[in-house]
Amino acid sequence: MIAITGATGQLGRLVIQNLLKTVPAAQIVAAVRSPEKAADLAALGVQVRQADYAQPATLEAAFQGVDKLLLISSSEVGQRAPQHAAVIAAAQKAGVKLLAYTSILRADSSPLGLAAEHKETEAMLRASGLPHVLLRNGWYTENYTASVPAALQYGAVMGSAKDGRIASAARADYAAAAAAVLTKDGQAGQVYELAGDTAYTLSELAAEIALQSGKPVVYNDLPEAAYAAALVQVGLPEGFAALLADSDVGASKGGLFDDGRQLSQLIGRPTTPLAEVVKAALAG
Repeated sequence: MIAITGATGQLGRLVIQNLLKTVPAAQIVAAVRSPEKAADLAALGVQVRQADYAQPATLEAAFQGVDKLLLISSSEVGQRAPQHAAVIAAAQKAGVKLLAYTSILRADSSPLGLAAEHKETEAMLRASGLPHVLLRNGWYTENYTASVPAALQYGAVMGSAKDGRIASAARADYAAAAAAVLTKDGQAGQVYELAGDTAYTLSELAAEIALQSGKPVVYNDLPEAAYAAALVQVGLPEGFAALLADSDVGASKGGLFDDGRQLSQLIGRPTTPLAEVVKAALAG
């Protein structure tokens, strides 16, 4: 039996869609905080179990009979370490044989502030003795293409990445990789550095948006504080804005670049091109 935490999130749903291609629905557990949000998964025959990071008893119950567990990192930045610790402890008690964790690209050396909690979680996994595999995911291309409407409105992509190259991939690519690892044997101890086949700068992203939309779009590189302030102005919470600005600065230092192509090797196909994700964003 394979369980996915955060199964109603964007990545979790895509992982389950991939698993359903080869795994019977009854052998898949959607471990979710709010089961009512997983009615569509239940309708497919997937087992839906409540799993609240803040209620360890629900985690132990959710993981009963589970052989392989995908721990999709919590979306609550700043609370991830204790939440992940609760999942790891419950997995141990339930006798889970393999835990796969969605970490961040080169977590042990990344310049991104986001990496700290991932690094801490990886250390907890090593200390636990639980057989595990690390899926060190690079950036989702959608992290940038989500701002396409604003780029068209203002004629600019904003950021603090300078000319740092970003080897991102589509969320669906990372989901396919997770499903591949969960259905392969001999994955304990593996560390995958996952990133897109090709890299781009934010200037090149702006050029691609301009090309496809037929509207003028340029890249406007800002100091970190100014970029964070601009994100707050368009409605993002201060903490999240600071996190995004820090990540861009990390990208300027090479933190979002990797050319190992482990992701495409794992999924057996090229990663989704930037142009394709931009096209989808413009159509959306």
